[in-house]
Amino acid sequence: MRIEPNNGLSARVLDVDLRNPLSEADFQTMLAALGRHGVLHIPGQDIDATMLSELGARFGTLEENVANSFHAPGHPEVMILSNKRDAEGKPVGLGDAGQGWHTDMSYSSDIALANILHAKEVPVRDGRALGETQFLDMHAAARDLPPEIAARLRGRRALHDFAKFWDMVRTRPGSGRGPLTPAQRAKKPPVWQPILRRHPISGEEILYCNPGYAIEIEGLEKPESDALLEYLFIHQRQRKYLYAHSWAPGDVLMWDNIGTCHNAVADYGPDEPRYILRVQVMADRYAAELAA
Repeated sequence: MRIEPNNGLSARVLDVDLRNPLSEADFQTMLAALGRHGVLHIPGQDIDATMLSELGARFGTLEENVANSFHAPGHPEVMILSNKRDAEGKPVGLGDAGQGWHTDMSYSSDIALANILHAKEVPVRDGRALGETQFLDMHAAARDLPPEIAARLRGRRALHDFAKFWDMVRTRPGSGRGPLTPAQRAKKPPVWQPILRRHPISGEEILYCNPGYAIEIEGLEKPESDALLEYLFIHQRQRKYLYAHSWAPGDVLMWDNIGTCHNAVADYGPDEPRYILRVQVMADRYAAELAA
């Protein structure tokens, strides 16, 4: 296995065939690279849902989204992301996943370590791949905070609310999401997360406060909280922190859900098929480091 860093965020992982289980040495190499580079691109792979699940499970417990019907057959931990429909016109996958800047599971007390996606079909128009996934480097965003802002944030928490992102995605064209019921909202109450926290793999301080879910800063009056959140959201979206991944069939993309923020670009139509398999790795193995 070779790790080939890109400039800034992301690296390519070469000379590996994910149809075979990772050796312990290769697993440790990938884990360290995940913490160092944030996004790992492994091109030219051809794996099924079982293999993707087994790969993800090497890194931690896999989330099972019991409320979602778009699972690979026999694999509730493998979600299908797709705009395709079956012969009866029913969606075969979740079509509006990730459309807006966010960090998965920041709205939960049990947060996610990583996502791993495998592209089977990628929309193409005029020879150009569509539906890129964009990432922001939260290690660099934390390092670049002005000292006076970092001092105000250190030791404070932000409130993350699942409903904020859900309601935002509902406004997007083509979204089939209905409003959350009171019972659904009660199952996902807002949670407090440290704004600046130590990354469990890199050991460095990162900014853990994303536009998708963060709604309030602890201990501040609403006008001051709103203004500081807006500052953080603008700060982290600077182009110098951005990596945009242009998908190709066979790509496996693994990204750090603690040290990055991401956004799925929906620039393709219903007649431009997209089909991706996804697993989400929880951060339960790093509970002690995250609590410190």
